Amino acid sequence: MALTDKQRQFVDAKARGASNKEAAEAAGCTGSSAAASGSRWCKDPKIIAAIEARKAELNVNGKARLAKSSKPPRDDIDLPEMGESDGEFLTCLPNTEDPLEWLLALMNEPRAKVFDRRNAAQTAMPYVHGKKGEQGKKEAKQEAAKEVGKGRFGQSKPPLSVVKR
Repeated sequence: MALTDKQRQFVDAKARGASNKEAAEAAGCTGSSAAASGSRWCKDPKIIAAIEARKAELNVNGKARLAKSSKPPRDDIDLPEMGESDGEFLTCLPNTEDPLEWLLALMNEPRAKVFDRRNAAQTAMPYVHGKKGEQGKKEAKQEAAKEVGKGRFGQSKPPLSVVKR
């Protein structure tokens, strides 16, 4: 059985990267039923095969267009050479199996790029400084009650159980 017009429009929109609901709306479904129709059509084996075929067709056409419009690379453009001072090839970093040690060394390396040093610090931070443990509701209430009960109206000593003589 062939695909209907709405299903073909759904396949085209889905192959171009639309979500199920957006593709169903592009196919002409109403807003209230678009999500359900898109979900149902996305599970249909015929439509899945048609989407894959359409994606492959779009990829081939897209590569052909890029190949026609691309210009050959120019040889007269001088590209900057990357040196050790640029921070890309740092030989002073330790050869280690421990990624945390390597990240800390990169973070503290003055010749590294600031961007790389910041990223190393950001990546290493959770392993060096852990989160504070969160309290549950009961513990928070108990702590608040202790704070309130410390003043003048706090709990006094219990009565003596044995009479002193």
